[in-house]
Amino acid sequence: MNRTGIVTDKRYMSHTMGEYHPESPERLVGIYSMLETPEMKGKFVDIPPRRAVSEEILWIHTAPYLKTLAATAGKEYTYLDPDTQTCAHSYEAALLAAGGLCEAVSKVCSGELDNAFALVRPPGHHAERARAMGFCLFNNVAVAARYAQQRLQIERVLIVDWDLHHGNGTQHSFEEDPSILYFSTHQFPYYPGTGDFGECGTGKGRGFTLNVPLPMGCGDPEYLAVFEKVLHPVARDFKPELILVSAGFDIYGGDPLGGMRVTPEGFAGLTRSVMDLAGSCCGGKAVFTLEGGYNVEGLADSVKCVLIEMAGLSKTDVRELASQADPEFMDVIVRSVREYHHPRWKNL
Repeated sequence: MNRTGIVTDKRYMSHTMGEYHPESPERLVGIYSMLETPEMKGKFVDIPPRRAVSEEILWIHTAPYLKTLAATAGKEYTYLDPDTQTCAHSYEAALLAAGGLCEAVSKVCSGELDNAFALVRPPGHHAERARAMGFCLFNNVAVAARYAQQRLQIERVLIVDWDLHHGNGTQHSFEEDPSILYFSTHQFPYYPGTGDFGECGTGKGRGFTLNVPLPMGCGDPEYLAVFEKVLHPVARDFKPELILVSAGFDIYGGDPLGGMRVTPEGFAGLTRSVMDLAGSCCGGKAVFTLEGGYNVEGLADSVKCVLIEMAGLSKTDVRELASQADPEFMDVIVRSVREYHHPRWKNL
């Protein structure tokens, strides 16, 4: 059994964006309740979160933006964009989300834990350098990637983003940086409108942003085939020293905001695919962080399957599931990726 850490804290539930907002505290209520069931209780190592310090936030965000968010503390409601607002406790929750993920990265990179899952909110991958967006305040995964490089002497980081929505903020944080490979699968065209095949980085970072836009209706076979046929050969060339996962569960088949058909077994398969890659590239060092996912029951069931896989209590047959993908569909996807990426990633 692996030593799998989890970041949890009731203060993450103090952030609210209104009674009917889909990114609600109930998301974590469901997950945390699942962790207390006899099947799950006691199997994971608790990682106490901490607040991210200003220096860590400023690796990704601007000082004026940090000041803007800090000014929301104690205020009942502040609207930051049409989908995103804060309450009196949101700023602290956002600092704890970024800092909690950094703590998880530290524990895994030190060898104290084999892997970890930061079960935090608010999510982060839409947050841009100078503004909140799409339910996100600070870009947690981007902060954690820089933390690994600045504090833990990690040189190359792979960020895998399987959220329903493209992680525009994460892409923009690193699109000129060849030390961070950003890989995203997402429903397209859909919010936020970015993430087409041709968006592959700029300057020295060209080729280190790898987008795989997918049509509505993709399920377990399609996702797993993309991971096996696109992500794995590129990542093996890149040779990451750490893998971070923006784990969005809005690709679940019953998600109210999504149009994909991934099942809890499919999430286990995605996790196994990432864990196999981490095992071959970076000694198993993988840290997941919660992004989207708005069907509370499906979210808890799917996170459970991910954690069981991370802990080594199950081993999903990824190749069997991936083999069920339509060959013609996969041929189109792989050819589209190769059109922009073959010069750099010759194993594609």
